[in-house]
Amino acid sequence: MDYIVLSRSQLRRPLASLCRSCSRRILPRRSRSYASVGSQQPDIYDVVCVGGGPAGLSLLTALRTNPTTAGLRVALVEAQDLRKIRAWELSPDRFSNRCSSLTPSSARFLDSIGAWAHVRRDRVQPYHEMQVWDGVTDARIEFEWGTGAKDTGNGRTIAYMTENLNLTSGLLRRLDELAGVAVFDGARVEDITFGEETEDLDFREWPIVHLAGGKQLAARLLVGADGANSPVRTFAGIESRGWDYERHGVVATLELEGEGRGGDDMKIAYQRFLPTGPVAMLPMPGNYSTLVWSTTPSNAALLKSLSTKDFVALVNAAFRLSPVDLEFMHTLSSGQEEELSWRLQHTAFNRQVIPQTVVGVQEGTVASFPLKMRHADTYIGERVALVGDAAHTIHPLAGQGLNQGQGDVESLSRTIEYAVAHGQDLGARMSLEPYNAERYGPNHVLLGVCDKLHKVYSVGSGPLVPLRSLGLSAVNAMGPLKSFFMDQAAGNGVKFGKLFR
Repeated sequence: MDYIVLSRSQLRRPLASLCRSCSRRILPRRSRSYASVGSQQPDIYDVVCVGGGPAGLSLLTALRTNPTTAGLRVALVEAQDLRKIRAWELSPDRFSNRCSSLTPSSARFLDSIGAWAHVRRDRVQPYHEMQVWDGVTDARIEFEWGTGAKDTGNGRTIAYMTENLNLTSGLLRRLDELAGVAVFDGARVEDITFGEETEDLDFREWPIVHLAGGKQLAARLLVGADGANSPVRTFAGIESRGWDYERHGVVATLELEGEGRGGDDMKIAYQRFLPTGPVAMLPMPGNYSTLVWSTTPSNAALLKSLSTKDFVALVNAAFRLSPVDLEFMHTLSSGQEEELSWRLQHTAFNRQVIPQTVVGVQEGTVASFPLKMRHADTYIGERVALVGDAAHTIHPLAGQGLNQGQGDVESLSRTIEYAVAHGQDLGARMSLEPYNAERYGPNHVLLGVCDKLHKVYSVGSGPLVPLRSLGLSAVNAMGPLKSFFMDQAAGNGVKFGKLFR
């Protein structure tokens, strides 16, 4: 158990800055000592969140929105200057290359905390159908809801595509509207240590966040929403295990020839599994799309080095040519446009089940990042909780990374609410156990499924190829089973977290 030790003069007045339900027993000071954290007294907070991405901002917004937790003293620490994100704006025909797919379940959560209304909806694109196929055998599965369903979270929308910056700027606007959050942006975390016992207080079991410039924040609960290389996770001594895929994700904003066969009212996402990795085109507003192409580092380097016309040709080839033809085109340092034109004359394909032709790529949007899988041993420690990429990193083939983080935040905010409502210490490991129990198992299953899919479809020949094609075709033919998978992908299905408690 943790204690706050007060001087005699302080015994007569309450700790007004702290949550009353998290008060400590007052005892005489104990003799155990820790390394000094400096002469400056830290500012005391109930919750300190390190990381101002979608996960961190969603958590603080949820805490401030809920009447039970609105009285908590909370702080945000973010290395970037948030003024730039608040002022973020692009013209209607320009889109950022870092986009995410939001399930209806994630959208409902954002709406429940008042953030969805602050996201620019003219830059959000719902899509209603997915075409997924094997690049070697052309076995295919089509995901779509019934055409008579309404366009709601439980209707015919499979997911929403939006730029990450659109989501973060909307969350910031909602957080500014709520007020009451101490924001330390443009602030570098120099160190995280345990506190010390002073004449007035005992912080020996509290995390102290040391910011550049000398500022210190004492956290009853320290939340790591600080990415895959999380300093908070390192401080807590929580191991993160996994492996690199030796693949890079190439992203770009594409301009398409028309709005597609479904028009603006029936947007379609496309994904083709190639032996080098899946390539996906996900719809954005108008005749634009975002590309996510998982491929080898050498192929990624080539794609980034090509001229616009050759890059466009290689993207079009990825959805039309055989893997053998595509492999040859990756050996060319230039001339992909002419090569594709010739090969298309000798290649048969169904235009109705592939994306419309790419005619351009927005300047400066072609980029790449290494792909990896990581999973922390646990999401909690004493006075520490991890959310989002700090807890897990997933292959992008299912588009679930951001949704996993939103699921973490929704669960953790409920766990904190319960602790406050029942007079528990919100930072104690026992109080945080429900969050870990609810989220760890389902996240582990999803990480494993995406990892196995990547490995299964990386095989270009052998007995596994017809077996995987048979399985894909079987699922496509079995309506109830396909609907089950769609419900799970949309966040509307069975809550597997209950099975892991």
